Amino acid sequence: MLAIVAMTACASDDDSIDDSSSSSSDNNSATTATAEDVLNKVTTNGDISTFNVDINKTSLSETLAVDENDDDYIENTSFAKTITITFNTSGSAMVSGDDEGIVKVTNNDVIATNETGKVIKYVLTGTTDDGFFKLYSSKKQAIVLNGVKITNPDGAAINNQSKKRTFIVLEDGTDNYLTDGTKYADATDDEDMKACFFSEGQLIFSGKGYLEVDGNCKAGIRSDDYVRILPQTNIFVDSSSGNGIRGNDAVIVTGGVINVNVTGTADKGISTDGYFQMDGGRTTILTSGEYEYDEEDLDYTACAGIKADSLITINNGILNIKSTGTGGKGLNSDDKIDINGGEIHVITTGIRKKDNSGSVSPKGIKADGDITIKGGYIQVRCSGTGDGTEGIESKGEMTIEGGTIESYCYDDALNCAGNLNINDGFVYARSTNNDAIDANMNLYINGGVVIAEGAGGAECGIDAAEQYTAYINGGTVIAVGGGMQEIASSSKQASIAVSASTGLTIGLISGSTAILAYTTPSSNTGNSLMISSPSLKSGSSYTLRAGCSLSGGSSFYSLQTGCTIGSGTQSVDVTASTSISGSMGGGGFPGGGGGRW
Repeated sequence: MLAIVAMTACASDDDSIDDSSSSSSDNNSATTATAEDVLNKVTTNGDISTFNVDINKTSLSETLAVDENDDDYIENTSFAKTITITFNTSGSAMVSGDDEGIVKVTNNDVIATNETGKVIKYVLTGTTDDGFFKLYSSKKQAIVLNGVKITNPDGAAINNQSKKRTFIVLEDGTDNYLTDGTKYADATDDEDMKACFFSEGQLIFSGKGYLEVDGNCKAGIRSDDYVRILPQTNIFVDSSSGNGIRGNDAVIVTGGVINVNVTGTADKGISTDGYFQMDGGRTTILTSGEYEYDEEDLDYTACAGIKADSLITINNGILNIKSTGTGGKGLNSDDKIDINGGEIHVITTGIRKKDNSGSVSPKGIKADGDITIKGGYIQVRCSGTGDGTEGIESKGEMTIEGGTIESYCYDDALNCAGNLNINDGFVYARSTNNDAIDANMNLYINGGVVIAEGAGGAECGIDAAEQYTAYINGGTVIAVGGGMQEIASSSKQASIAVSASTGLTIGLISGSTAILAYTTPSSNTGNSLMISSPSLKSGSSYTLRAGCSLSGGSSFYSLQTGCTIGSGTQSVDVTASTSISGSMGGGGFPGGGGGRW
């Protein structure tokens, strides 16, 4: 049963309203684009509550564009000779093409020491259940994996002690497997051995073959310099006791198919002390390990899909992350995160851990510095419970310039310690227990489409800190929650505020023109509803129609524009204003422009 308070003249419930002739003449608006103009850019609705992340080894159709000025492409290097090593389960490994005594063999333990000054290509093939390939060189080199299977029960399968650039070529059409042991008895005091596939120098992966790395003691793949993966490659790393892929200086994904599964305590799928950059391909990461106490930081630490001490940049490609352990994170940077394009899908299912020793909380995307989003498609779902279980969190400022963002979680869907700026793009933010969009300083919405659905009680759809202010200067904004954030009177765009029941379809009408329609969440939310649109003019009266039928138009989650609004059960007239009082919502409204259902 609907109750209406402060209702004035109503539009007829029998009239259907179409917005085909809609236009905006609002001089107070920062933009003249209507909600329909903006929303028509969206071609599909997201599946934030149902999407999943799984290992996917299916190859991509990619083109390798060789940059002749980039030394990371093997095509730009000439090799003086090729040495082939064939591992043998029934005898010692065999060597061909070595006329200078570079390679030494003991059973299937193969050590190459290049002191010739030549650039050499090593081709590894065959199978061993007890062996390894170890390399020393002062020159760059290539290691071609040509249908090789190496298991070393006492250490790394491949141990590259050269500090020079090393090309790892996955021969077309071949399957290659590397496995280490659960202990590294082969390790020496004066040399590092930190992974099943370890390198002191840069590792650059290319080729159309397949590589599977099974790490049982430390990392799966690690370089003490950087790791780069080029298009057309297909790599799967399964690590039970260390990070999946680690590059001390950087990890750069130019393309290719990468799958990483890590199960160890507080391990990371991809990690670096430097920066992470993704420019293409498809990367899928699963982490399932639990948290642990970090004696150095004196706090808890947990798993993460990608962890970088410096900048994380996503320019293109598809990135899928699922983290199921307590406090597990998707993207985690100690610096900044810049998202310029591509697709990002993140799921966390863990809960928060907090006691007298410290705390660790699940986050979909987290940066200790700023987060800037200029494009792409981002989905984050954090289904675990507990304070701090947040979708996208910046410890600095957050700026959204474009793209589509969908964040659904227990705590804040979007949260930043500084100012939060939304200038364009599509944002769907849903919190089941807190504010949907929360700025700990000022909040500026200047454009785009924003749906912010907060929880009941005192929680808000959009929220600025108590000593700061929220401004709406443009865009189409829907905010619903138990409380209502005060909107500054100096805002450039008008809004309306009402109290609305859950699960209620509401149409916003100007005279005989439909502006938009919205259906409030059916549960876990409050009754305070604010709507802002470029079609609203401060001081003008508009009609809200409740319980109405809709047809046609474009939709983004529960927001619909370009639609026909049919007859409803009740209507109320409201007055738009650039100023919204924080006392509005949740009940009857004092003074200007409020209505209640």
